[in-house]
Amino acid sequence: MARVTVEDCIDKVTNRFELVMVAAQRARKIGSGAPLTIERDDDKNCVVSLREIAGENVGVEDLKEELTRSHQRIIAQEEEEEPADLMDGEEEWNAMAARKVDPDLDINDDDDSDDGSEPSLEDLAGKPAEE
Repeated sequence: MARVTVEDCIDKVTNRFELVMVAAQRARKIGSGAPLTIERDDDKNCVVSLREIAGENVGVEDLKEELTRSHQRIIAQEEEEEPADLMDGEEEWNAMAARKVDPDLDINDDDDSDDGSEPSLEDLAGKPAEE
């Protein structure tokens, strides 16, 4: 294959624009030092990448996946299996929120407000120290 054209590659990648993107991705990889699968024959990286695609020497689906990953701004990470530690006061806040949902739920026996109303700022911040 002395000359390579888009028509040589179009049966491997049917969309011409996608072919250009995939070939450019492969040419970037060749430029960064990826091993060649064919002889260079004094061709430029873009021609070598088109020849590799036409000869089915590289996986087009793999190149598409790499191209997609290279354009992503946020990298998906797997979720942690360990639960996060609670912050100071978060446990009390959750208890007060549970009491707001179910006023009959008695969480603290020493609490004076059993009327089901929202807790005051003093309750949320804690009782001031007696002087």
